[in-house]
Amino acid sequence: KRLSEMKTDFINNMTHELKTPISSISLSSEVLLSPKIIQQPDRLKRYAELIFNEVRRLRLQVDKVLQLATLDRKKVDLNHVQLDIHQILKKAVQTIRVANESNAPEIKMNLNAINHQVDGDEVHISNVIFNLLDNAVKYSADHPEIRIRTSSDDRNIKVEISDKGIGIPRKSLPFIFDKFYRVPTGNVHDVKGFGLGLYYVKQMVEAHGGKIHVNSEEGAGTT
Repeated sequence: KRLSEMKTDFINNMTHELKTPISSISLSSEVLLSPKIIQQPDRLKRYAELIFNEVRRLRLQVDKVLQLATLDRKKVDLNHVQLDIHQILKKAVQTIRVANESNAPEIKMNLNAINHQVDGDEVHISNVIFNLLDNAVKYSADHPEIRIRTSSDDRNIKVEISDKGIGIPRKSLPFIFDKFYRVPTGNVHDVKGFGLGLYYVKQMVEAHGGKIHVNSEEGAGTT
């Protein structure tokens, strides 16, 4: 019953998430088709930027669903290559900053790992890092503050992504990596998402032979 409810919630949520940008793109396109718009360069630029941003948002949503489709296959094919985790973190930070220009997060990096080369799939590892940073921004207040730390020993590299956001209730912590699960917020739907990000993250980390843990305090943030 719970899984059925979560799937229904996911479908309703996804329909809303896809319809909203499509509606914005449609209205903006109609404005750009007007012959008079060429005489209003500022207005033209504003609507072109709106279309660009909405298409980028749509692409992120589609990527999330494609990630789920990848996991639903019996075996995920990983393309193992040598990766520099620090480079992947820096690229992900740039992407997050571009995607959140209107609410630019303050991101501090303490990249202390001596050995930051890993064997892994660049696409999936990059997605993992992006999803964690995206969550840190989404579940923060007006001005997201995020800290990224790395450390290493002879066998492992540890990556910590911390925020000072709203935190996760203790009773929800055991379920946050479940497919479709989203922390209940009553009738408030101010944070967008499908409940797929952390499920994907956990599956990918474990597929690479890694482990993921969460520490969180409601009202104080999450690591």
